[in-house]
Amino acid sequence: MSANANSDYRLDIDGLRALAVLPVLLYHAGVPGFSGGFIGVDIFFVISGFLITGIIAREIDAGGFSILTFYERRARRILPALLAMIAFVLVGASWLFLPSDFEKVGPSALAAIFFLANVWLFTETGYFQATAETTPLLHTWSLGVEEQFYIGVPVLLILVARLAPGWRLKSVIALTVISFGWAVLKQADTDGFAFYLLPTRAWELFAGSLLALGAVPAIRNRWLAEAICAVALAAIVWATASYDYNTVFPGTAALAPVLAAAALIHCAPGTWTGRLLSLKGPVWIGLISYSLYLSHWPLIVFWQYGFDGEQTASHSTGLIAASIAIAWASWRWIEQPFRSKARFPTQRVWRWGAGGMGIATAAALALVMQGGWDSRFDERTLKFARAAGDFSPARALCTVTRVSEFSDECTLGADASPSAIVWGDSHGVEIAWVLGEQYAQRGQSVGQRTRGSCPPALGYDPAKDPDCAVFNRNVMAEIAAAPSIEKVYLAGYWVSDNYREARIDNHIGRTLDELLALGKEVVLIGPIPSQRQSVPRLLALEGAGVPTRSASGFAEATAWFTQNYPAWKAKGAQIIEPLDHLSRDGRTIIVAGDTPLYYDSHHLSLAGARFLLGHHAAGQLAGELPCNARAEAGDRRNGTICSDRSQGPDGPSAIAGYRGSRP
Repeated sequence: MSANANSDYRLDIDGLRALAVLPVLLYHAGVPGFSGGFIGVDIFFVISGFLITGIIAREIDAGGFSILTFYERRARRILPALLAMIAFVLVGASWLFLPSDFEKVGPSALAAIFFLANVWLFTETGYFQATAETTPLLHTWSLGVEEQFYIGVPVLLILVARLAPGWRLKSVIALTVISFGWAVLKQADTDGFAFYLLPTRAWELFAGSLLALGAVPAIRNRWLAEAICAVALAAIVWATASYDYNTVFPGTAALAPVLAAAALIHCAPGTWTGRLLSLKGPVWIGLISYSLYLSHWPLIVFWQYGFDGEQTASHSTGLIAASIAIAWASWRWIEQPFRSKARFPTQRVWRWGAGGMGIATAAALALVMQGGWDSRFDERTLKFARAAGDFSPARALCTVTRVSEFSDECTLGADASPSAIVWGDSHGVEIAWVLGEQYAQRGQSVGQRTRGSCPPALGYDPAKDPDCAVFNRNVMAEIAAAPSIEKVYLAGYWVSDNYREARIDNHIGRTLDELLALGKEVVLIGPIPSQRQSVPRLLALEGAGVPTRSASGFAEATAWFTQNYPAWKAKGAQIIEPLDHLSRDGRTIIVAGDTPLYYDSHHLSLAGARFLLGHHAAGQLAGELPCNARAEAGDRRNGTICSDRSQGPDGPSAIAGYRGSRP
């Protein structure tokens, strides 16, 4: 009842490919119940490791393995549909993408062409990383992992066959254990290494390799095989439905889909699960799965980019149907012809493959040289679009991944010890820069202590970032040890569902108690109204009249947090309520004149931070808008600080005494 590497074509493996690609498609299309659909990639890795390692091992054993023949087969399989998809992305992005998003298309295309997308994405991690919604070639990272694996594995198996034939299985087992151990060690890191790079992903492909090399004994008892397959299928369904963005992945969490895929490969033939996977529907999806994987993500990215990021059920259905139709066409007219040796003999495959890669490389380089290609848009559109770059010059340096030893360049303002600190997640970054501008005018400075997705909340210890709690303890210790720090500003992405589910407001109460016990003045900056899509993009594509989020709706969504204001005020904290200043006539506002107030969908730009803080002097907030949001929201948040006064300029555009360098 078990499979081996000598098996002929197996319908159930194509069915398993369907079980891999459909969760990915439905997850990306936003279909409820598929929050863990990203595990489909891990299933693909196991299938690939089983099939390709089996081919290599059989040919080496028969004395007929050829590196050139191996890569010819890979070229026939991978290049035609990939290059067609890259061409589609280059054309689509040239037509649709704004300059700041367009600049990343050429480099990402080059990385995809040479199967280095995973490495490129790893180098882009951080607060300037390519975000999913503007990276139509994001999904090619998995192709990079596979092809890098298939550079090393043939060489490994050839060397072992020549030098130590009895060590083939042992060497693969050893590499599997090392890779898995590395993945577990790196799984909680936020640098992207564990997710994108081969060393921590190789074990998933090696899991299939071990099956191909006969590491697992055959399961000859039918009912045991049936049970194993049923449990494996249930594990895939469970992981697809229960995993989500907050799952620490890969690493130990990847064991469920990887082992389940391996179990189905090994045990499915002759079982009810095997027959289910061998039905015409799953097999057909499996046949087009490669083209479906390639085509669906660029289609979704372009749709969301051009249609405000809104994705209703009908939109999702249309995108799924369009992805399947395009995938079938790609399989029928691109994949299939190139796999035919009659139509494309070996020399022709090499010529077409090299020529296609050369043309794609030239096109990508041309786009790189164009930069943002500003000439495609009028000046007003460009002005809105440029706001995507209106963030703090200290963002990259001072939105830290380290937990201590903060750089002196994260002291903003005059050349003096900080008299205040901004402590928060990434929502504190632009606030810190603008406060630094204001404090510089008084000969003072502000310390910036910010860590992405890590709110200033003692006791908060997220599984995906165990260093967050350490970071917060170190910041508190620094504040306690510095008598010169008189004021502490707390800022966070309080709209976050993760924070709400973790009841971050309880941790904020503890943080306030400790700060106030130290005699510090504490200013809490409330939730920044988030928008459905990048604000510079919305304004550039639709103009200043674009509909924005309801002020009352936002007030209701954040009431779990703001309902604590009276208690926090009673402790002695001050509250700056952004909604009171970033709303008008029942709607949140995203632009002042022709100046966007955000640089993405929920981070204030420097202009927005200046607009919110106004002229902050002597601990008083001077806003530019009337305090009307509370009344419009039904005054559900007693105790908010609100001012109808309007004072002076927004502050200087440059910060005196900044010891870093502007990009």
